[in-house]
Amino acid sequence: MNIEKENFKITDEPITQSQKKLVQQDYNTNVAFYVHLSEYNNNVREELIRRIEEVFFFAKGVDWKFDSFGIEKAGSRGTNILGYFVFRATNAKKLQDFFIQEFKDYKNALKITCSIAKYEKVEEHFFEIGVE
Repeated sequence: MNIEKENFKITDEPITQSQKKLVQQDYNTNVAFYVHLSEYNNNVREELIRRIEEVFFFAKGVDWKFDSFGIEKAGSRGTNILGYFVFRATNAKKLQDFFIQEFKDYKNALKITCSIAKYEKVEEHFFEIGVE
């Protein structure tokens, strides 16, 4: 799509209510966890969900949003079986502590790998396209 040819206005500030709801934070911290699993069976997904719900329960007072969750079986992109979780959080350390506390006794876990990345919004633009 050639934006210059299209008939819509790109702005640096949100104008409509929908655009205002889409405004992203100036600073963002993503916290990602891999739980390396020794095996995958029918109970693994339910157990991971139960444990992550406990993290959510204890994470009161931590400003966070759940971004994604999934299980990668061996062979899909590597040799390990991985449960992965991605959060957006303002207090990454506290969320990390809750996560480790809840998963440290999980017998199916071989290890936990964590990544904390901080992002700063450089620019943001808004536009709407009619599709009727």
